[in-house]
Amino acid sequence: MNLAKVLGSVVATRKEESIEGLKLLMLGVAGPDGKTTGATVVAVDAVGAGEGEYVLYASGSSARQTKATEGRPVDAVVMAIVDSWDTDGQLRYKKGRDG
Repeated sequence: MNLAKVLGSVVATRKEESIEGLKLLMLGVAGPDGKTTGATVVAVDAVGAGEGEYVLYASGSSARQTKATEGRPVDAVVMAIVDSWDTDGQLRYKKGRDG
């Protein structure tokens, strides 16, 4: 699993039939401090995440192991919305808190 921040959505009106109806998100890969690294990934949204939220995503063959993506040609899937995290005993992020 990887940590990322939802930067926005991706719209593709023409796509492979097996991915019709899937919501695509643009993610900014994040470090333990929550800052994005500059790397981005497009992922299928399996949990209803929104712009600005921190999420956990899986890539590679693991991305095809959710109900939304099983048997579909996807390489990344958002599978959790992050509520909080801490490192070294210090709270680094809490959803809904400014900063």
